Amino acid sequence: ARVRLNSFELGRPFFGVQIAELPDPHVATPEAQALVAHVRTLAEQHAELQQGKLTPEVLELVRAAEDPGQLADLLATQLVTEMPDRQHLLEELEPIKRLESVAIRLLGEIDMLTLEQKIKDRVREQIDKNQREYYLRERLKAIHDELGGEGGNEIEQLREKVRAKGLGPDIEERLLKEVTRLERMPTISAEATVVRNYLDWALGLPWHVRSEDSLDLDVAEEVLNEDHYGLDQVKDRIIEFLAVRKLTSEREGGRPNATILCLAGPPGVGKTSLGRSVAESMGRKFVRISLGGVRDEAEIRGHRRTYIGAFPGRILQAMKTAGTQNPVLLLDEIDKLSSDQRGDPSSALLEVLDPEQNHAFVDHYLDLPYDLSDVLFICTANQIAPIPRPLRDRMEIVEIGGYTEDEKVEIARRYLLPKQLEAHGLTAEQLEIPDKLLIEIIRGYTREAGVRNLERQIAAVCRKVAREYVKGKRAGKQRLTAARLEEYLGPRRFGYDEQISGQHVGVAIGLGWTEVGGELIPVEVATMPGHGQLTITGQAGDVMQESARAALSYARSRAEALDIAPNFQEKIDLHIHLPEGATPKDGPSAGITMATALISALTKRPVRHDVAMTGEITLRGRVLPIGGLKEKTLAAHRAGIRRLVAPAENRRDLPTFPKNIQKEMEFIWVSSMDEVIAQVLVQSEDKVLPPLPMAVPAPNPLALPEVAGEAHGS
Repeated sequence: ARVRLNSFELGRPFFGVQIAELPDPHVATPEAQALVAHVRTLAEQHAELQQGKLTPEVLELVRAAEDPGQLADLLATQLVTEMPDRQHLLEELEPIKRLESVAIRLLGEIDMLTLEQKIKDRVREQIDKNQREYYLRERLKAIHDELGGEGGNEIEQLREKVRAKGLGPDIEERLLKEVTRLERMPTISAEATVVRNYLDWALGLPWHVRSEDSLDLDVAEEVLNEDHYGLDQVKDRIIEFLAVRKLTSEREGGRPNATILCLAGPPGVGKTSLGRSVAESMGRKFVRISLGGVRDEAEIRGHRRTYIGAFPGRILQAMKTAGTQNPVLLLDEIDKLSSDQRGDPSSALLEVLDPEQNHAFVDHYLDLPYDLSDVLFICTANQIAPIPRPLRDRMEIVEIGGYTEDEKVEIARRYLLPKQLEAHGLTAEQLEIPDKLLIEIIRGYTREAGVRNLERQIAAVCRKVAREYVKGKRAGKQRLTAARLEEYLGPRRFGYDEQISGQHVGVAIGLGWTEVGGELIPVEVATMPGHGQLTITGQAGDVMQESARAALSYARSRAEALDIAPNFQEKIDLHIHLPEGATPKDGPSAGITMATALISALTKRPVRHDVAMTGEITLRGRVLPIGGLKEKTLAAHRAGIRRLVAPAENRRDLPTFPKNIQKEMEFIWVSSMDEVIAQVLVQSEDKVLPPLPMAVPAPNPLALPEVAGEAHGS
């Protein structure tokens, strides 16, 4: 019963108190009965949610209790454990209020237990799912193991491949982590595909696969001579390169020769095929990487894996294609690289071509150091000027000039004609092209430094002959004649030395350099009544216009010595014209040509028609050296000109010319304009033809002009 302590009695060995009993009022209202029923229901729910808190005996007492106060006290003894709450319920004399407090307590605990049960169910469901997946994976592994070699455990196979590669501990650890990540991912997830592609690329690269170098110089020389005619100096440089590489590789602990060759020359002279021959002579794999038009740095270094559609750069793609760690990589058209907002690929190539850095080249996609130090890099370019200086500094430039006419005939007879006969289903017994007609094709239908257009013209002849054989118009062996050649290829497109005839006033033949080789640049000067105005037409660039004004100033300063009227500029206008006006032209090497044509027009003395000239002029009449003399000399030789006026300082370039060019060409080395005039102007008593434009070989319409920036000594 509940009692109230009224007083304490002391003096005994125990406490004694005076109490007053507090009777528990009996409440039998409908509200009390409803509350009792509600609390019973809550007690049942609580017992279901938390097993063992309310024993079956207690539940029976709860079901039998009718008095609100008794039911409240019964549940309070089982559910309330905190002493302040128990004291509060003990002090509450109203049975209804005590039962309401117990009901609130039950509801709170039921809500908490319900939430805990939901969390447990969710966790259990996830655990069951993981266990089920683990069980299924284990069963799948067992099935693959039973199948044997046909399927196998893919993840374990990847791990074995990583370990079998013999990579360094850091690289192996990173790849094994990627394999573990792949194992934990669902197979159908997008990220699993990314990781799998990454592992395929990493394992597909040749980390330690090498081909054995065959550095036999005799074999290399034989291969080069078999594949290419002429180019003796280039072949010698390649043989020297292989000899140095052989010595450094044989030395114990020696480092391979890190020289990177850059074959520079006009199109069609065999730069790419030379690289292929080097690979063949060394017994290495050959892979060509075309860099023309590449403007994204990611093309070289690769894309990061975070991007959609990421893949490695072209360098690692080429290494995977080669399948060895020491192939010959030909970086073709390295001068055609460009840049934009996505980066500068030429700067990315600095790491690739630097022997101090490429032993640990890091591709953005692979993100692992890869050794490129054993790769033999060979670059090709049409022009040297567009290559950035830092990149050019890492390469050794080997210039390849154009072919002479004799060399083109030999190339056509040995290589081009048999190749095209086979390509068109013909044999040597069905079509014969004499050397005389090969020369006619070279002179009349091609104008190039290489042999690419020559091969196209030979292919055109083969197509015509194949058509006639199929139609039954021809049978047996056919020997090409001049008439049939014109029938097949049409009229001649270019004129040569037979059209360079006669001597004319105010017309001189200059030479220019283009990316496809040397070209003839005729200069015409006309005089007319006027007041000293100088007009320059024919798409002359700024440098060439400055050369024209310098030539005029020189003529005026030397008027007395050259027998020119001292006040000629007050009475006449001068017009300098460069034919082929649709083609831009620039460069300083036409200086002496324009000065010669000007002086010829002012003195009425014609210029020799069998002489071509090149050189830069100063106001004092000095002749400065120029670049590209070899290509210009070949252009003059192709046009049938055998005398060439060139700066004396360019005599040092003569040993690099083909031997037949040195024999057939007559070089006139000059250091001043006085020497030029003495050599090329005809004496006044000689017969002078009218000052009409002279017919000269037209430049190649597809060729670019002499580039601006042809500097002194370049």
